[in-house]
Amino acid sequence: EPVQGEKKVYLVLNKPKGYVTSLDDPHAGKTVMELVSGACTERIYPVGRLDKNSLGLLLFTNDGALAQQLLHPRHQVDKVYQVTVSGALEGAEERLSRMRMLEGEPIQPAQVRRLSQKGETAVLEVIIHQGKNRQIRRMCRQAGLSVLRLRRVQEHTLHLGNLPSGKWRYLTDGELQDLKGSDGVE
Repeated sequence: EPVQGEKKVYLVLNKPKGYVTSLDDPHAGKTVMELVSGACTERIYPVGRLDKNSLGLLLFTNDGALAQQLLHPRHQVDKVYQVTVSGALEGAEERLSRMRMLEGEPIQPAQVRRLSQKGETAVLEVIIHQGKNRQIRRMCRQAGLSVLRLRRVQEHTLHLGNLPSGKWRYLTDGELQDLKGSDGVE
C-alpha cells in the first residue's frame, strides 16, 4: 500500500517584537511557535529567523525542500526590510550599500533607499540576500546609525501586506505558486 505523505502546510506570520524565532527555548520567554499553535496538526518550522526585537514577515512550513531553497545562498532570495534609524543620516544609503565587510567578514552588497525622513529619524528600505546573524543591525551600527525599528516586509515573492501584528494566515495558491515557481526556486 502506498504511504500517504504529510500534508504540506505554508503560512505567514506577522511576528511582533518580543518573540524569539525558536521551536522551543526555555530561556527565551515567548517563542513564535506560541503564535502559530493551533494552525494545523502537522509540525511546521520557521523559515529563517528574526531576532527578538525585529518584527514582520516570517514564513512557516513543513516543506523542507522549499525551505532549503529559500535559505540557500546560491538562490539569492531577496529579503526586504523597512528600518527606522537615527544617527548619521547624511549619506547613510551610500555607506550601507557600499559596505562589503562587516566586522571583518565579507558580505554581499545591500540595496538601500530612503523611504522617508522626519527630523532626526529616517526610514530606509534595505534589501539583502544573505541574512547573516543580525546583519542589518550590525551594518547600521557600523555605518553610525541606531536602529529604532526593524521590520521585514517581503521575502522572495511573498509580501507581508496588512496582516495584523501577532496574526498568521495560510498562503494563497497564487502566493505559493509564485514562491515555488520564480527565480529557480522549485
